[in-house]
Amino acid sequence: MVFSSIPFLFFFLPLFFLLYYLVPFRVKNYILLIFSLVFYAWGEPIYIFLMVLSSVIDYSIGRLMDYYDRVPWKRVCLLCASIFANLSILGFFKYADFFIETINSIANLSIPALNLPLPIGISFFTFQTMSYSIDLYRREVKVEKNFFTFMTYVSMFPQLIAGPIVRFSTVNQELHYRNIGFKGFYRGSFRFLQGLIKKVLLANQMGALWNTIQGQPYGEISVVTAWFGAIAFTLQLYFDFSAYSDMAIGMGEMMGFHYLENFDYPLFAKSVTEFWRRWHISLSTWFRDYVYIPLGGNRKGIGRQICNIAIVWFLTGMWHGASWNYILWGVYYGVLLILEKFIWGKALKKLPRILQHVYTFFIVVVGFTVFVFEDLGKLGQYAKQMIGMAGNHLAGTEFLYHFRNYGVLFLSCMVLAMPVYPWVMKRIVRLKQNWIGGMIKGGFVLGYVVLFVLVVAFLVSDTYNPFLYFRF
Repeated sequence: MVFSSIPFLFFFLPLFFLLYYLVPFRVKNYILLIFSLVFYAWGEPIYIFLMVLSSVIDYSIGRLMDYYDRVPWKRVCLLCASIFANLSILGFFKYADFFIETINSIANLSIPALNLPLPIGISFFTFQTMSYSIDLYRREVKVEKNFFTFMTYVSMFPQLIAGPIVRFSTVNQELHYRNIGFKGFYRGSFRFLQGLIKKVLLANQMGALWNTIQGQPYGEISVVTAWFGAIAFTLQLYFDFSAYSDMAIGMGEMMGFHYLENFDYPLFAKSVTEFWRRWHISLSTWFRDYVYIPLGGNRKGIGRQICNIAIVWFLTGMWHGASWNYILWGVYYGVLLILEKFIWGKALKKLPRILQHVYTFFIVVVGFTVFVFEDLGKLGQYAKQMIGMAGNHLAGTEFLYHFRNYGVLFLSCMVLAMPVYPWVMKRIVRLKQNWIGGMIKGGFVLGYVVLFVLVVAFLVSDTYNPFLYFRF
């Protein structure tokens, strides 16, 4: 079940909130847990047991770590057991076939692939449970003694299958007591609606454009069309993933939880370093706090720092998928971040801001072109189209055709990927006591109603409605 679907919007979500708001507070976590398990089971019922197993492991290790609070070596052993168990589960289900295929190609063997379906959201809930054990070992959180409360934390359906990665420390207090009222519901519902609009009216349409372009014979694609398609995929991925985070944060606020922001207009960044402070923030900070800093960060010399950055970005690529293009994508960003930090970062800051934005946007589009092609052969062919090495024209009639159909929407997405909306909202707030401001805000509410009706119409008539990050 996806958020942008008729069953979720008109059956699952209304029924959940009806029960959630009617029951007393002591029952709310149980209602949330039950609905979260139903939500996950809707697509893959068998893998509920995997998520429960992961939760049982880390809950049990947490209780033992608390019991052996004054025995350091046992706490270390328990932490290692948690990390080993979590990474083993993740590695088996996500990377087993990748390693089998790699061994077969290197050693000329024919070991049969396992062909296991990838459990939805396994990378997200594995990182959540593992962060709990690590934080508990560091004494940054207190042990959770109620298993059902812990299971509620792991399985919360708003962020269960595509993030943001929520740490136990962020919601620990709110799991036991949270303020639930109309104000939070109102703010959260608007945030959810913003994400839903981004997903259906922007991400899906950019995805349709990308699918059309990359589905054409590459020999018929001009250089400009190839870049048009690559930028369309970049916009699709941004609006798709940030929309999911918006909806998750919105539903969390409607329930009384306050998840941290996961995106901050990353396509507006002026450097690759800044881009990764704005894109998928929960993942970037996870690797920073649990991998980069424990390895020594920047405290042990330049050589060690470069090595630490390389390790983090190799793992970041691996986290995204069991395919060589994701590893290549991680290495690509690792190299660029190292070069920016030690070679041309200071010179970059002296350039005009517009050139800094263009530089970063170019790198991001190239990076996501690597990201989208799991078949390296197709990646090479498409890359040749982008740089004109395939003998294709600079521009052709097919670009005019695509721009005629998608040009207005494409330019609208480019504008909305920049911090235009918060800029407008700040000015509306300044007009709060003015009758003009009241009319503008009324117009915004009416506009949201119209857009929601349009969203429903698209969902009823359009079968193209993927969530790209479900597969991670």
